Amino acid sequence: MQLVIAAAVMAIGFIGAAVVLTRTRGGRAAAVPDAGAAGAALREAELARHEEHSRSLERSLDQRALELDRRAGDLERREEALEEDRRRMAELADQHRRALERVSGLSAGEAKQVLLKEVEDDARHEQARILRLVDEDTKRQAERRVRSILSVAMQRLAGSHAAETTVSVVQLPSDDMKGRIIGREGRNIRALENLTGVDFIIDDTPNAVVLSAFDGVRREIARMTLDKLLQDGRIHPARIEETYYQSKSELDAHIVELGEEAVLAADVHGLDPELTRLLGRLRFRTSYGQNVLAHSVECAQLAAIMAHELGASPKTARRAALLHDIGKAVTHEIEGPHALVGGELARRHGESEAVAHAMEAHHNEVEPQTVEAVIVQAADALSGARPGARGESLEHYVKRLRELEQLAARHEGVDTVYAMQAGREIRVIVAPGALDDDGSTILARDIAREIEQQLEYPGQIKVTVIRESRAVEYAK
Repeated sequence: MQLVIAAAVMAIGFIGAAVVLTRTRGGRAAAVPDAGAAGAALREAELARHEEHSRSLERSLDQRALELDRRAGDLERREEALEEDRRRMAELADQHRRALERVSGLSAGEAKQVLLKEVEDDARHEQARILRLVDEDTKRQAERRVRSILSVAMQRLAGSHAAETTVSVVQLPSDDMKGRIIGREGRNIRALENLTGVDFIIDDTPNAVVLSAFDGVRREIARMTLDKLLQDGRIHPARIEETYYQSKSELDAHIVELGEEAVLAADVHGLDPELTRLLGRLRFRTSYGQNVLAHSVECAQLAAIMAHELGASPKTARRAALLHDIGKAVTHEIEGPHALVGGELARRHGESEAVAHAMEAHHNEVEPQTVEAVIVQAADALSGARPGARGESLEHYVKRLRELEQLAARHEGVDTVYAMQAGREIRVIVAPGALDDDGSTILARDIAREIEQQLEYPGQIKVTVIRESRAVEYAK
């Protein structure tokens, strides 16, 4: 920088000398006027100021360079200090890890596996908890829609079963009788329907009248009434009313006879006459295609056999099993589950509390408290679930049970599978060491979903997963 300033000063001096000395046309030198000498002095002063300013800038730059050098030194020292801190932290972490390994007796890899296992168990527990919450919420929401869904399903799917169990057909000697049954302006058919409570359907079906009603007793009275009218030939409102009451009286007597036959077949004695009459009404009631009265007699016989084998009371088991479905005879008149209705009827007509309790408990509306109550449950299940009881072929029945058991048995941790209630329930027994409680919940859900996806079945199938731990020791 000082060399540059000196060169500039010398150049200015040469220029000043050139200005002071000039040449004339004749080659003679002439002196510069005094004004030129004054300007040169001013320029020299200006140049001196510039030189001083340059020196000042140079000093400032030198100071900044020194400051930068100092900061660079500070940064290097800080980087060295940070590197030292990192090294010390790594050493401390290594010492800490070794100390943990000594205390726990696990290596880093083993500790990692333990931690992962704990996280996995926590995740499975959370999954099971969420699953329970979702299932409970789904059930609550389903309850709000179940009535409409059931009504639609009944309307679409129950036609064939309803046709078999709620319809009777009366053959006519000729189609001309249809007009006489209808009567002038429909007075005859109105009288028939008002008296019997049954719909008389007269359509294009040749030589036939269809009687439709959910009450089998009413439908039978209507059938008997129409048969008598067709045999007599006189069809008018007065004759219809007379024939109706005559048929009703005959059927009431026949119902009592049917009840007495059932009581005799079941070997039950001292039954109240009203209960005997209600039993006879079950002859005109079916459940899944199975006659309810025949089912009740069969249950009574099965219950007596099991009670003898178990040392329970055969009399109590026999009576409760015979009467267990008697509530179905009046469920169209009294609201409530048929088991509870039947139990109340039994108490009202002099049956013991043991008999009434066994009747009420056969569908778990109340918790079974006696051996006889459990026997009635078993007899009801056996009679309803046996092959052929409800119109299901043996081959289809066995195939259904086998598919259910095989589907559940292929899951990990499953020890034994039992299909029960004609395939309406499966009980899965798992190894206690293979699954915990949360795993059992998840297993039950998985099996239920697989049944929904892979099998075709009517109604519901209950999946029960049983996990039990036992400790057994012998004293010698």
